[in-house]
Amino acid sequence: MKFTKRYEIFKGQINMAPLIDVVLQQLIYFMLTSSFIMQPGIKINLPSAVSTDRIEAKEIFISVSAEGIIFLGEQQVSVEQLEYSLRNFGKNSPGITVVIKGDVRVPYGKIVKIMDIARTAGLSKIAIATMPQSEQQ
Repeated sequence: MKFTKRYEIFKGQINMAPLIDVVLQQLIYFMLTSSFIMQPGIKINLPSAVSTDRIEAKEIFISVSAEGIIFLGEQQVSVEQLEYSLRNFGKNSPGITVVIKGDVRVPYGKIVKIMDIARTAGLSKIAIATMPQSEQQ
């Protein structure tokens, strides 16, 4: 009896599922380990400090540009509008933290005036934003 040899050529295929799994896991890893700091669209050169703390509570951002323009969040306000808005915040949520982000060139008196407005509005938690020295240019 004569047996015929059957040669079957097996064509190898690349299985894409493990490759996709590895790429997605790397994407998730890089997304979780990178830190994103959301900065409003106001250009402010913060002063640097060696010791800085991060605030994890509810916060209001007041920014003062180098020209002395005051922003509550990302909206430009006058001193009178700032007083009115902070009084409303003080009545509705007294535990909120006010973070003042003043440019390096802003006069010290302007920052003190904003701090005074916040205190008279009933907001006692006030912080001044600084840039860690390692991130300073």
